[in-house]
Amino acid sequence: MDYDKLLNQIKRIHFIGIGGSGMCPIAEILMSEGFEISGSDMNEGETLDKMKGYGIPVYMGHAAENIKGAELVVYSAAVKENNPERQAAVAQGIPCIERSVMLGVVTRRYRRSIAIAGTHGKTTTTAMLSQLLIGSGFDPSAIIGGKLPFIGGNSYVGQSDIIVCEACEYVDTFLELNPFISVILNVDADHLDYFKNLDNIKKSFNKFAKQTTGLLVLNGDDENTLDSVKDVALEKITFGFGENCDYRAEHVTADKGVHEQYDLYYHGEKLCNIKLIVPGKHNVYNSLAAAATAHYLGATPAEISGNLHKFGGVHRRFEILGTPGGITVADDFAHHPTELTATLNAAMNMGFKKVWAVFQPHTFSRTAMLLDDFAKALQIPDTAIISEILPVRETNTYNIYSRDLGAKVPGSVCLDTFEEITDYVCSHAQEGDLILTMGGGNVYMCANKILKQLEFDHR
Repeated sequence: MDYDKLLNQIKRIHFIGIGGSGMCPIAEILMSEGFEISGSDMNEGETLDKMKGYGIPVYMGHAAENIKGAELVVYSAAVKENNPERQAAVAQGIPCIERSVMLGVVTRRYRRSIAIAGTHGKTTTTAMLSQLLIGSGFDPSAIIGGKLPFIGGNSYVGQSDIIVCEACEYVDTFLELNPFISVILNVDADHLDYFKNLDNIKKSFNKFAKQTTGLLVLNGDDENTLDSVKDVALEKITFGFGENCDYRAEHVTADKGVHEQYDLYYHGEKLCNIKLIVPGKHNVYNSLAAAATAHYLGATPAEISGNLHKFGGVHRRFEILGTPGGITVADDFAHHPTELTATLNAAMNMGFKKVWAVFQPHTFSRTAMLLDDFAKALQIPDTAIISEILPVRETNTYNIYSRDLGAKVPGSVCLDTFEEITDYVCSHAQEGDLILTMGGGNVYMCANKILKQLEFDHR
C-alpha cells in the first residue's frame, strides 16, 4: 500500500501505544497538520498526560471499539498481531502501519529531513542538532530518543520544512527512511543477534546511505563508516580530528574532562571556538556532526558556538541525579563496550576520588558475543559492580551469566538485585566519589534507589 498517498486522503488516525516515546512525537506532528488523532495505552505516564493535554481522546487499555472511526491505525513494535485493536482493524479493512514505517511516511512530508544514524551517539547528536537549529531560528520539527530539557520532552513541532530524527539500525528499521541528509556517526559491531556480523551491519548502512537523497555527513575518522559508503554517489562532508576531514576539531583541551573545548575548522579555516558542558571525546564527535550539519544548512559560526555551549545533555546520558554527602550519583544509557569505554574514560578524567561503575548487562546475546570487550571496558573504573543480565526479548540459550563477565574483571563485584547493589555501594562510597549506573535497561531504578539511600544516610 502507498501510505504516503493514503495520508493525503484520510483525516482520522488511531495510535495503539500512543504513550510510547516513539509514538507520541509522530502523533504530535500529525495533529499539528490537522489530522484527528486518538490513541490507547496500557500504562499511565508523562507522555500520555501530554497527549491528553492536547485534548486527544486516549483510552486506557486495548479494546476493539477504541478504533471506531479510524481510517489508519499506527502501532508500536511491542504491539503484537493478537492485539484486539489490530485484530479489529484487520477485520474492518482499516490499514495498519508499524511505527518505524509511519516515521518514514511523516519525514518524507518535509523537504529537508535529517536522519541521525550510527551505532552510538544517535540520541545525543539528534538532541544537540535539534537544540542548535531551534536556538538558531530554523524552527525544525524534532523526534528524539530521549528527553531534552531545552524543549521539555523528546519532540518539537516546528513550522519549517526541516525535521530531525534518529535512524535506528536495529532490525533495519532505518531502511524505512529516505532522508535528505543522513548523518552517520559510526558503524560498530552491535545487535549481532540480528546482523550476525559486522559485514552485514555495513551492508545495511550502505543501503541506508543509498536511500538518502541529498547529502551524507560522515565521521571521517571511522573506517567502518567510510567503508560502508565508499560506493555511494552522493555529496559527502566529513567531520573528525583527521587532517582530511572537512570539519575538524583542533586544539582540543579539557577541564578535568568536564568542559571539552576545541577550535572548529572548515577546510583549514577557523570558524569558531566550541566549549561543551557535556564530557568526553565522544561528545566532541557528536558536536562536530551537529556543527557540520547546521553549518551546511546555513547556521553561522556564532550560532553554532553559542548553542552547543548551552547544550546540557539528554536524560540518561551522563545525567547527574544528585550529590548527597558529596557523593555524585549519575546515570548513563551506555550498553555497548564502545559506549562504556567512552563514558568511563570521561568519568575517570573528571577528578573524582573514586569511580564506581554499576553495570547492568543488556541481552544475553550482546553479553556473550562481546564478553571480552565488556570485560576490558569494565576494567577502566576503580570498581565495577555487575548486576544480573537483563534478558529483554531473549532466553538464555547462550548459557551466559553476569558472573562470567565478573570473572574477567579483577576486583569486580557481582550482585543479583538492585537492593543488594544499593546496600553495597552506599556502605562503601565516600565523599568525592562518583557512582555511575550504566545500561540500556532499567538500571536507572538502581540509581534512584542509591540516591534515596544516600540522601537518607546524609540527612
